[in-house]
Amino acid sequence: MIIEHFIEKEREGRYFTIPFEVPENVIKITVRYEYYRPTKGVFSDLKPFNCVDIGLADESGKFLGWSGSAHSEISVGEFSSSDGYLTQKINPGRWEILAGAYHVEDKGVKVSYKIEFEFAGEKLFFGDLHIHTRASDGVFDASEIGNLAKKSGLDFVALANHNNYAENLHLPSINGVTFIPAVEWTHYNGHMNFFGVPAPFGDTFIANNKEEMDAVLSHARSLGAVISVNHPKCSFCPYQWGDDDAFELVEIWNGPMRPTNIRGIAYWTELLKAGKKLPAVGGSDFHKPGPLVKFANPVTGVYSPAQSAEALLGSIRQGHCFISESVKGPRISLKYGEFRMGDTAAYDPAVPLEIDVRCRYPVKTVLVTDQGEREIKETSVKIESTKFAYIKVYKKHGKKIRAVSNPI
Repeated sequence: MIIEHFIEKEREGRYFTIPFEVPENVIKITVRYEYYRPTKGVFSDLKPFNCVDIGLADESGKFLGWSGSAHSEISVGEFSSSDGYLTQKINPGRWEILAGAYHVEDKGVKVSYKIEFEFAGEKLFFGDLHIHTRASDGVFDASEIGNLAKKSGLDFVALANHNNYAENLHLPSINGVTFIPAVEWTHYNGHMNFFGVPAPFGDTFIANNKEEMDAVLSHARSLGAVISVNHPKCSFCPYQWGDDDAFELVEIWNGPMRPTNIRGIAYWTELLKAGKKLPAVGGSDFHKPGPLVKFANPVTGVYSPAQSAEALLGSIRQGHCFISESVKGPRISLKYGEFRMGDTAAYDPAVPLEIDVRCRYPVKTVLVTDQGEREIKETSVKIESTKFAYIKVYKKHGKKIRAVSNPI
């Protein structure tokens, strides 16, 4: 939407509003404006020409923010807004640009406002699902992690501290970053992440036998927690409970790609062969800056209808996600007719598997089914009857896995 507005010299020193209509189903509004302004900063104070200020109010008349003439672009959204503007749900109706005519030349000035709407709908979000803070054995607090996530291009993070949830009860608000509540249930027989519930266990996390372990997990599930088994084939703290029905997700990629993760991917693949529908996830297990474990390496890319913790976790639980080495790593889309990653489809020999891998460097794609693995060069592949199909992505001539999709 473009609005052309002319300000006469006589209106210099006054404030006024410019109305515009916001349609249904909008999650973010961006306003850009421009006008003839030959000088800026200190020079405009010494010899004023045109200077027009801007702010925004919603359909109820609520003041959302003001940035003067410092910025030519502002935005307000449900999950992120420009600095100085409130973050809130976008309701349809008559909104208003707040304008101030600080200086106007004698001939007046034409101001052009360009308004863009971002509509609700599925988008790709990136996040790190395994991070520790000072609440356990990390070195950064939650706010520092949130700011690091924003700087790194992440849309969400899960702070999964060892056996404590105090931080979940007062998570910070970081513009553009969603915090998914999490706790890493850290036991001598293996680690699990409890996602989506601020306080997933009651008076104790302790379990000294299988029955007590079941009680801890059952309580977390009764509150709505989604449970992931973490680094199940780690050399130092592997999963040893022997119950493959104890979790809904499998962390197949923890920290840098290494033998632990190769074994984890193989373990998950065997679970798929056994008929278990368990989405795969990844996380950095970041504690502090260092030469090996890096923040947002790997990331989980999630196709979600919204950036809320509930929507993201719901999409992860459905397997509508993939794991990649970083935000700049390979991006994967996998489809089989009307079905996609995480979905269950009836086999049809006439339907090909559609593979879309986007990356900044040349890649090699390997198809994995219960029949084995094979490199594929096509983006549309006919497959034999199988229980599942997913892909691994490598650099063109490399041996290290760069991305893994969830299966159909």
